[in-house]
Amino acid sequence: MRVVGFNGSGRKDGNTNILLKSALDEIQAEGIETRLIQMADHPPIQGCIACFQCMQRKNMKCAIETDPFNDYFSEISEADGILLGSPVYFSDITAGLKALIERCGLVARANGNILRRKLGAGVIAVRRAGSNHALASINYLFLISEMIIPGSSYWNVGIGREPGEVLNDAEGIQTMKTLGKNMAWLLKKIQ
Repeated sequence: MRVVGFNGSGRKDGNTNILLKSALDEIQAEGIETRLIQMADHPPIQGCIACFQCMQRKNMKCAIETDPFNDYFSEISEADGILLGSPVYFSDITAGLKALIERCGLVARANGNILRRKLGAGVIAVRRAGSNHALASINYLFLISEMIIPGSSYWNVGIGREPGEVLNDAEGIQTMKTLGKNMAWLLKKIQ
């Protein structure tokens, strides 16, 4: 079993990373392989251009080959669970994570809806407001893709602005740990 997490933040080691690692550490403690991809380490990806070549080719790839999306999609297709993390920018997820969602959703549907019955959860770092809308933006991909969304003890949100500040949000950190435990439990149940 394998869970891959994507940090959609422009800050490589900021609050979103801390929250994702809190969940992934719990998953790994249950003997499940994990990987965290920091999108800030790679060139940015663009959104879907609606060329629909993925629907014609059905080769598990997007026709745009000038950015790292196809590598990301390979990681997603091989995983049993997916965590998508983002800070809140103007009440929504980052443009980079949105681009990943757009292209991932279409390429997955073009290839037999390969996200079906995988686990998926969103992770949100927020300074003040907009977290529920951002979390919903991620969950829409999971829901339309027939994925299973594990819950936690609260919404998957941690509060903090400056890098590391989210560590002061004890409830947010515990929410991520519970999410990780629930994701690991559910993965084991459905395997």
